[in-house]
Amino acid sequence: MKTTIEISDPLLRDARKLAAREGVTLRAIVERGLRRVVAESKTSPPFKLRKASFKGEGLQVGLEAASWDRLRDLAYEGRGA
Repeated sequence: MKTTIEISDPLLRDARKLAAREGVTLRAIVERGLRRVVAESKTSPPFKLRKASFKGEGLQVGLEAASWDRLRDLAYEGRGA
């Protein structure tokens, strides 16, 4: 399939030099790069937040229904913020 893409001049020059050095076409270089990017995006595991809890029983008594603003205020209390 034919398509048109815009590539920066320095990158295109480097790609052409690489193609000439390897004795392949510019198309082959572009396809190789696209295959790598597509493969990397398929194999990257999704981000998973690590468990970072501490030994505890959850929120302090009386804070179970507190708003995030209230919890933030308590976290920064006495720290000049």
